[in-house]
Amino acid sequence: PVSSTLYGARFLTGEIGGSVTHQCFYSIMPANKHDRKYWCKIARSGVCYTVISTTGYTSKDHAGRVSLEDIPQNGTFMVTMTELKKSDTGTYRCGIGTTNRDLYVNLNLTVLADAGALRLTELIQGELRGSVTVLCPPGDTQGGEKRFWCKLGRTSCALIADTNGYVGKSYQGRIFITPQESSGAFKILINDLKKEDSGLYRCGTGSLSGQNSPRVVALQVTAASTLPKRPKFLSGTVGGSLSFKCHYDPKGNYEKKYLCRWKEASCSLLVDTDGFVHESYKGRIQIASSDQENGTYTVVMSHLREEDAGWYWCGAKNGHTEHTSSVKLRIQKENCSSQDPETSTLVKPTLSSSPATYSTPTQRSITGLMYVKGTVTESTSTLLPTAPPSTFVTSASKIYRKRQSHLLPVVLPAVILLIFITTLALIKIKLQKETGEESSAIGNLEAAPIRSDPNPVKEQTVEETLSPEKVHECRTDSGKRRWVF
Repeated sequence: PVSSTLYGARFLTGEIGGSVTHQCFYSIMPANKHDRKYWCKIARSGVCYTVISTTGYTSKDHAGRVSLEDIPQNGTFMVTMTELKKSDTGTYRCGIGTTNRDLYVNLNLTVLADAGALRLTELIQGELRGSVTVLCPPGDTQGGEKRFWCKLGRTSCALIADTNGYVGKSYQGRIFITPQESSGAFKILINDLKKEDSGLYRCGTGSLSGQNSPRVVALQVTAASTLPKRPKFLSGTVGGSLSFKCHYDPKGNYEKKYLCRWKEASCSLLVDTDGFVHESYKGRIQIASSDQENGTYTVVMSHLREEDAGWYWCGAKNGHTEHTSSVKLRIQKENCSSQDPETSTLVKPTLSSSPATYSTPTQRSITGLMYVKGTVTESTSTLLPTAPPSTFVTSASKIYRKRQSHLLPVVLPAVILLIFITTLALIKIKLQKETGEESSAIGNLEAAPIRSDPNPVKEQTVEETLSPEKVHECRTDSGKRRWVF
């Protein structure tokens, strides 16, 4: 059986007497590699009649002027039609399977008297979790029109990103449209590739529906990957420092390595191996080390500020090709720890029976509410967010009064219950004395499960109402959790 996806251009144009070549792309899987590939034309009846297939069949009307080449290692097959006729205009289907109703994609072929210059669809392959570089040909040489990247669908091209600041939700932090060169050409850089990124794309300038978009690209993301999963988030504190460990292919001959700050499909260069340092980062950022053998380099950033939070890109450039990766930096004012920097669970603190708990602060705590440092792999520090220091202002006397007010509804019923049980016991003793069973009554009284402790609710929880912005959770080394206000 055929597997996964199949895609190709939706429209094809040729000229009378000329030729066209159509590329059909499929997932590189064993079933797809060895199954039948076909090219058929849909008749008015809706039946798709085979023009040519990999079984060796060729229709009489197209004998000598059609060919099909399958390249399974690239996951593509190409159909070429020559000596085009006006009657060749129509709807065709390229597909995989034993019948012409299996996995396929439709396209419209239009044969004109003069079709102008025609372009082949460019195939670009990328590795899962890796990156790709797409070179878009010269268009608007004045640089006044927006540049865009869109994904071709059945009827339109869905916008992914443009230089007006739009970036699709699933591409946040991982697509960069470079500035135009003097020729008007520019590049599309995409990293952290996903399986669903596979498909047909178009890059260009101006309007999506305009004709100034000559490049159609087939992006194919491999199902397997040799690249390990790496943390997508780093955390640091104001005034502290951290390091970015950047990875690249050690087999590549990269002329320059850099770190840039990503925002709205653009990336501002901060530091590179040529000695450049952005003006606002001078004295607090540097490329500290490089390991060519393992394909890594380390960028250290110090004197962190709140405004440093955001997306950053590591890049290694080799000609027009760039190997990139992205990471999101979070900056907090206080230190807090967790095994997982992306998740946190709010847990209410329990009261102690001793009021001294609220007047004697524990290690690095305020009014008994603790926070501690923590770390995560691939970064020098990983810290959970904390609330502003001003939210720590709470006196011990206020907390103690709040504790008393919350214990009152529990203690009062307990006292009433104790009086009631004692009264019943005394009545029972009196009755037993009258019937001569005094000794038995005394034994029962001693065995009665009466608790005279006026404060039985040692683990009563405090009910707090806090806004989400001012509440964060920290885990201590012992596994207990406390609120941080």
